[in-house]
Amino acid sequence: MDMRPDPFVPPAPLPRTVPPSRLEIIRTILRNPLELWGEPSYTLPWIKTSFFGQHTLIVNDPGLIKHVLVDNAGNYRMSDIRQLVLRPILRDGLLTAEGQVWKRSRKAIAPVFTPRHAKGFAGQMLQQSEDYVRKYQDVHAAGQVFDIATDMTDLTFAILAETLFSGEIISSSGHFADDVNQLLHRMGRVDPMDLLRAPSWVPRVTRIGGQKVLEKFRAIVRDTMDMRLAKMRADRAAAPEDFLTLLLEQAGPDGLTKEEIEDNILTFIGAGHETTARALAWTLYCVANSPHIREAMETEIDAVQGTGAEPVEWLDLLPVTRAAFEEALRLYPPAPSINRAAIADDVWTNAKGEKVEIPADITVLIMPWTLHRHELYWEKPRAYMPERFLPENRGSIGRFQFLPFGAGPRVCIGATFALQEAVIALAVMMHRFRFDQTESTNPWPVQKLTTQPQNGLPMRVTPRIISTRA
Repeated sequence: MDMRPDPFVPPAPLPRTVPPSRLEIIRTILRNPLELWGEPSYTLPWIKTSFFGQHTLIVNDPGLIKHVLVDNAGNYRMSDIRQLVLRPILRDGLLTAEGQVWKRSRKAIAPVFTPRHAKGFAGQMLQQSEDYVRKYQDVHAAGQVFDIATDMTDLTFAILAETLFSGEIISSSGHFADDVNQLLHRMGRVDPMDLLRAPSWVPRVTRIGGQKVLEKFRAIVRDTMDMRLAKMRADRAAAPEDFLTLLLEQAGPDGLTKEEIEDNILTFIGAGHETTARALAWTLYCVANSPHIREAMETEIDAVQGTGAEPVEWLDLLPVTRAAFEEALRLYPPAPSINRAAIADDVWTNAKGEKVEIPADITVLIMPWTLHRHELYWEKPRAYMPERFLPENRGSIGRFQFLPFGAGPRVCIGATFALQEAVIALAVMMHRFRFDQTESTNPWPVQKLTTQPQNGLPMRVTPRIISTRA
């Protein structure tokens, strides 16, 4: 008899059973695109449909995903809607650049995010996590309620600022998380004009007010660049050897333009930490509703911290903690859609001989949101079951079945950085404190630029009684 408790099923939209009308499609996309998808998206390997006259191929089959993102990636560009949403924010940053601009940026940034280099950030990640959780140290035994969604944004920003910018991001605001939320709320969502493929110069009503926040972010970037350039000119040896210095040294006719450097810095400040922040918050929420998983994580974390192991080793030494985070990435992928468009006609054939015709200009939607909850590829797909990702089980998960960081040439360059950051942060927080939901904790996933908990994620933080100290 299986004595394990029933797994927690966290909140998410149920698959639609009736196709929406055109008006309902618009309303749903404006409100929350995650609520748009019907049963076929969670049960079929691929679907051909049409949105506002634009033919669309929704892809869930791992083999077809591999074909689009890897085997024939050169035939697929960024889709128009994706670029209409993201380029006004990030311009030619790594997420939105294409062609030679993307190649130059990727080549310039890659050395910072090699696994070996990323591991070198572990000590700073630990220190920033320890510094941040001091805000909880004065909570009394009954606990205190914090908005964990906001807190995780602040924490990951602190880690990013220290590791990639040596703590030298110039910001006059003490409310960075609020600024990020405003930016994504105003700028990081689809507008009706995007659906109609209107040119970028046509005003987007839903983004009114977002430009002011965006300009604030760009002013932060420019001030940060100017300060570092002044330091480099005065004494190059005194400038930190970090991401910021590396990018600035790529300036020139054969490297990056000043505008491209600005775009890439903004990409990492505004979006690079946001994905990890959202996944951390969802992890703490799911773990709070899975007592047996939380107990296993606490036991594992306490044991590793008790040995004095270096933080660079924690990713390997904390398999339950890593699995808990990866399962949250499955259920709440920070980037819930990967959008491409075919450049030329293409065709893919599966192992059964079934062919999928992919005509030029068709939009190809690879949806981690539906793929990660798909009935063909996951047992109890809506349930939170971290054991899927334990070392003895993860071999059964196909490479193109789980895409929190994408795949192919445009795979997320910071994947190793993010996993290490998340495990270290969780270990520090859960070693000292417990995070529990409250009567007002009622999160609902909403797709903006990332998968966010609507109205925040209030949780009660209480100190743990433990026999060891980190």
